[in-house]
Amino acid sequence: MSNLITPDEVPNWVPGQLTVRNPEKGWSGLSVRGYRYNGSDVEVPAVRDFVIVAYREGHTDMRRRVEGRWSSADVGPGDVSLLTRAADSRWVWSEDLDVLLVFLTEQEVVETCRQMYDRDLYDVEVQDVLQASDPGIHRTALLAAREAASGAVGSQLMIDSLSCQLAVQLLRSYAHIQFREAGAGDRLTFQQLRLVREYIREHLNEDLSLQDLAGVLALSKFHFARRFRNATGTTPHRFVFQERLERAQELMRGSGTTFAEIARVCGFADQSHMNRHFRKRFGTTPTRYRQEAAAQPNSAQRRLHRP
Repeated sequence: MSNLITPDEVPNWVPGQLTVRNPEKGWSGLSVRGYRYNGSDVEVPAVRDFVIVAYREGHTDMRRRVEGRWSSADVGPGDVSLLTRAADSRWVWSEDLDVLLVFLTEQEVVETCRQMYDRDLYDVEVQDVLQASDPGIHRTALLAAREAASGAVGSQLMIDSLSCQLAVQLLRSYAHIQFREAGAGDRLTFQQLRLVREYIREHLNEDLSLQDLAGVLALSKFHFARRFRNATGTTPHRFVFQERLERAQELMRGSGTTFAEIARVCGFADQSHMNRHFRKRFGTTPTRYRQEAAAQPNSAQRRLHRP
């Protein structure tokens, strides 16, 4: 449909104060916008993407019409509204609101659905829900907004994971689609994990994406993320970050490399970014850690343990 509007065109029909907006790079399947709205009565043309509204501040009685059907509910912080793609809607509310709008493309949702079922599915229909208390979706929307605001290193990898996660959450809970039970073979092998870790360590100074890691094993993003978590108990994004900290620890202990250079080669945004997370993880500063390692080498052999 050529008349479907994009996320950037939504403010033409729903004016509000923009609070956060994702950058263009690395956000092909998901986009996020934050707005502060006054009470309004707005008609919204059909949107190109599936829409998630995550409410952050304010309570109000919300009335909505989708394809001629009206519904109403009280909405407030922690709630979400869902709107399927390509559907005209009208929204009416009286109180001020602070919300996040998360847009998932049809391609992202359909591709995730195909990967979940190992077969082609083109007619995915997400239910229209005006008010749902869904902490998982709400929390994922907040994480997407935080990434949009920070633009920190690793954002592309994080957004790949979040878009896949949101699509799965929608498909599981709001499209009557269930996960298959993970089988014994539904995880990466020791050899596959070794290849992935070697790739990560060789490219730590780069902004690694989920597609980059999946490509090492010629897997789809969805299958890789699922099998990786089944094998390690953690997400690819968290694993990469732990590898950055572990490598930084090694360099601090075994070389005279400056902290600024260590931060660069390990893929941190800057030295301050590295220092903050190093102290949070190990309970000490890089300077003190290096001093202790030089004075008592054996006492500084603390290693990074993955959950």
